[in-house]
Amino acid sequence: MSTAAGHQASGLSQAIRGPQITAQSWTLESAYAYCARLTRSHYENFPVGSVLVPARLRKHFYSIYAFARTADDFADEAYNEGHGEQERLDLLEEWREMLRSAHAGRATHPVFMALADTIAQFELPLNLFEDLLTAFAQDVIVRRYQAFDQVLHYCRLSANPIGRLILLLFGHTGPQFHSWSDDICTALQLANHWQDVRVDLEKDRIYLPSEDLARFAVTEDDLRAERASDGFRRLMEFEVGRARDLFERGKPVCTSVGGRLGLELRAVWLGGTRILQRIEQNGFDVLVNRPIITTTDKLGILVGAAAKAGFGRY
Repeated sequence: MSTAAGHQASGLSQAIRGPQITAQSWTLESAYAYCARLTRSHYENFPVGSVLVPARLRKHFYSIYAFARTADDFADEAYNEGHGEQERLDLLEEWREMLRSAHAGRATHPVFMALADTIAQFELPLNLFEDLLTAFAQDVIVRRYQAFDQVLHYCRLSANPIGRLILLLFGHTGPQFHSWSDDICTALQLANHWQDVRVDLEKDRIYLPSEDLARFAVTEDDLRAERASDGFRRLMEFEVGRARDLFERGKPVCTSVGGRLGLELRAVWLGGTRILQRIEQNGFDVLVNRPIITTTDKLGILVGAAAKAGFGRY
């Protein structure tokens, strides 16, 4: 048992302790309902989580989301409540232990009761969930990245598993589909990082590689002072180009996959590339002007996603 189990109940640990108090009363149906409530209570850019998901799969998306959302909260929420790094790491490790126990048939928490059922029904690889937990732990202790390859490795752990899990739920097991998905998920993660340079800096995190900051003569002091120098703008143009290349590499999956999933993937692709367009339109100054997706953008994305035949023009 991790040391988190011995901590006095806190805001973060209640996500584990609370449901376990009534562990004997949970049924599989009520466990899935718990995951659904948790999902609906949060706003997130979850790649596929809308009404476009077929009813037969919706509860399985909720179980995956509830697992990831709770772990993400352990890593990244309630900073004003004094939760230290070790407590966060302990909670994540306990969550990992609960995942492994659930996979072995010993789930005592509603999230893991539901998730174990989802994993069993769809034969989902446990390592994808383990990778997510590794990424969340990395968020706690890693605040700078020297090289772009290190950022890509983080994306492989934090973003790519979600895309692969979604494809597997829809029955897409081919390696080419998963490779395309990895490219799009990594591109989405990068777009989010470039969109949130200032937001992440408030958490003392910088995802812009140190080697790139040096290459364009940008310092951390420049970032903190919100100085969008010519060097910073060139840096962001360079990083946006990297993300755009990955979006293009993964684009074929958006039309190779049919039905509701194809529609959703096209919407996700258009939304991610729209963020990059907004960064460019703002002169690559994300320090003062954080790019956002407007209501007009959303309408355009829906129209563009629905027109599969015309998607290639984007």
